[in-house]
Amino acid sequence: MYCFVCFSCLGCLFVCLHSYDMVHYGHSNQLRQAKGMGDYLIAGVHTDEEISKHKGPPVFTQEERYKMVRAIKWVDEIVEGAPYVTTLETLDKYNCDFCVHGDDITLTVDGKDTYEEVKRAGRYRECKRTQGVSTTDLVGRMLLMTKSHHSNMYLCDFNTVYSVIFKGPKGHSPWTGVSQFLQTSQKIIQFASGKEPQPGDTIIYVAGAFDLFHIGHVDFLEMVYKQAEKPYVIVGLHFDQEVNRYKGKNYPIMNIHERTLSVLACRYVSEVVIGAPYAVGKDLLDHFKVDLVCHGKTEVFPDKDGSDPYAEPKKRGVFKTIDSGNNLTTDDIVQRIIENRLQFEARNQKKEAKEIAVMEAMKKREHRGEESLNMRW
Repeated sequence: MYCFVCFSCLGCLFVCLHSYDMVHYGHSNQLRQAKGMGDYLIAGVHTDEEISKHKGPPVFTQEERYKMVRAIKWVDEIVEGAPYVTTLETLDKYNCDFCVHGDDITLTVDGKDTYEEVKRAGRYRECKRTQGVSTTDLVGRMLLMTKSHHSNMYLCDFNTVYSVIFKGPKGHSPWTGVSQFLQTSQKIIQFASGKEPQPGDTIIYVAGAFDLFHIGHVDFLEMVYKQAEKPYVIVGLHFDQEVNRYKGKNYPIMNIHERTLSVLACRYVSEVVIGAPYAVGKDLLDHFKVDLVCHGKTEVFPDKDGSDPYAEPKKRGVFKTIDSGNNLTTDDIVQRIIENRLQFEARNQKKEAKEIAVMEAMKKREHRGEESLNMRW
C-alpha cells in the first residue's frame, strides 16, 4: 500500500509536507504515523516559490529541505517540487492509494483547503498533530530568544510570545500557537530504533547539542555513518544547562526532550544518550564499547575544569575529526530569522488570520446545522 504525504501525503502513501520548512520532530512524528498506515511512504516537498506564494518566505532553501526530509528514517522516497494543492492526479501519478496529513488545516493563498479534492474522493487520511511544536513556534522562540523557552516558565510567558508572533489577529487558532511539549517514554519508544549493536558493527560515538536539528547536522551524521561498513551511530545529547554553559546566549532553543526526538528520527542514528557527560571519558567508552569517536570541524569548548573533553579517545587513538563540507550552524539559522524578522512576523500573522477565519466559518456552519436540526424537532 502506497502513501503520499505532502509536507504534505501516504499502501503507497503520499505525505505532502507542504513546506517541510524547519523540519522538526512534529514533522517526523507525522511521517512516523503515516508510515504506519501503509507500506511505502512518499513525501512531497514544495518549492521555495510555492511556499512563498501561499505561506510566506521559508527559512530553508528547497534543496536543504529536500535533503532534510530524505534523512528521516520513515521516508522511502521524496517528490521534489510537489504541487501545493494535492490532487487525485498527483496521487495517481505516483501510484498512491491515499494521502495523509495532520489534523491541523492547510490553506492556499486564497484560504481554500488544499486537500478538498482528495477528501471528497475518500482518499485522505489524517494523523494527530504533535502538540508543543510548530515551525511558527520555533520561529517565535528565535525572535524572542528568551531562556524561558526550554523551561516551564515558557507557559507563563505565553502572552508575551503570542503578542510578539501574532500582533494582528484577535482570537486564537487551535492549529498555530505555543504550547508545552510533554515528553513520554512511549514517544521515545516510538521514535527509537530498538536495535542493539550486532557482532561486526562499528560503534561510533558523537556528542553535542544538535539544537534545531538541521541540514548541517544531517550532513555531519551522514559522513559519520559512512566511516564504517556496518556503522552503529550513538549520539550523546548534552543537557540544556550544559549546552548553555558552552554555547552561551539563550541556547539551546529546543530542550533536551525535543532534541532527543529530532535526533532519533534521523536514519543515520542508532541510539541516543540523553544527558550525556560533556567529557567523553573512560566509563562511557567502555560501557558502549566505542570503536570510534567523531567530532565536526566546529570549535571544541573546554570542560568546566579547562580540560579537553576528548582527551581519552585521543589517548586511545579512536578520535577522528569529520569534515562534512557543510558549515551551517544553529547560530546561522537564528541569524536568518533575525535578519528577516519583519517578514517572518508578517508570515505568522497572515497564517494565523487565515486559520481563524476558517475556524469561525466552521463554527457558523455547525451552528446553522444545529439550528436546522432543532427546527425539525
